[in-house]
Amino acid sequence: MTIPGATGTGPVVDRDGRPLTGLNQFDAGPGRPGGTGRPGTDGADPDTTAPTRGSGLDRRGVRIVGGALVPLLLVAVWHWVTATGIVPSYRLAGPTAVVQAAVDLAQRGELYQHVAISVQRVLLGFAIGAVLGLLAGAVVGLSRVADMLMAPTLGAIRAVPSLAWVPLLILWMQIGEDSKVTLIAIGSFFPVYTTVAASLRHVDRHLVEVGRAYGLRGPRLFTTVQLPAVLPSVISGLRLAMAQAWLFLVAAELIASSMGLGFVLTDSQNNGRIDRMLLAIVLLALLGKITDSLIGLAEKRLLRRWS
Repeated sequence: MTIPGATGTGPVVDRDGRPLTGLNQFDAGPGRPGGTGRPGTDGADPDTTAPTRGSGLDRRGVRIVGGALVPLLLVAVWHWVTATGIVPSYRLAGPTAVVQAAVDLAQRGELYQHVAISVQRVLLGFAIGAVLGLLAGAVVGLSRVADMLMAPTLGAIRAVPSLAWVPLLILWMQIGEDSKVTLIAIGSFFPVYTTVAASLRHVDRHLVEVGRAYGLRGPRLFTTVQLPAVLPSVISGLRLAMAQAWLFLVAAELIASSMGLGFVLTDSQNNGRIDRMLLAIVLLALLGKITDSLIGLAEKRLLRRWS
């Protein structure tokens, strides 16, 4: 019997003495007769064991569909309780009435203006508050002296309700964009500050020592070693800050505004337009979810880059 793969002029045979020809020579594996000679496959069809490219897309599609089930169920229940008269229309407008209110405002050209001005205020206030919160959190988290001096005061300011700032900001900045953006920035500041400061206090000291051994100091050490180490916590703080920004937006526009979704809420309440009130609430929910998802996408890219 000739050993498979040995040199010579004799025929190539398996362990039972049967001749192998053509591609069958490569199918005689070392583990058993007729098995594959390629390691790791053990005679299995490679097409059935290799992961498919669409598996990630399939999981993503299942996640999207699963996430849409509860909203669709809520809309169905909402339509049912309004269509059957369980809840009167003057207390809860139906989904079709809310859609009609959106179409009416869009035809007048007002819907886009209200949405655009609210998004602009939120993004601007969020950017200012997040940057200041990141800087303050870095200072407090990295310096014991700053923690001792600043943390008690900032903790007390954080406890002030959002509506308590409105009269003071109107007095200082009048009724305009500055007061609204400042209020949103205040709401966005504290989630970022709190998470960054708390995370930096618990960074592994050995990791910091390694960075210093490579000559990193000050801002370079922070941006190269410490900030990537607390990146997941920073992203969580940013997501909380975005949610706070939308909350503080409504607080600002409910009291002093002539445009925006908060103004739509107040004006609809005064006019008894429950359909427009619900429209504003639905739009706030959708916009909040969209901005949160955008931060989630940025989180994945940052983690792939810095992890």
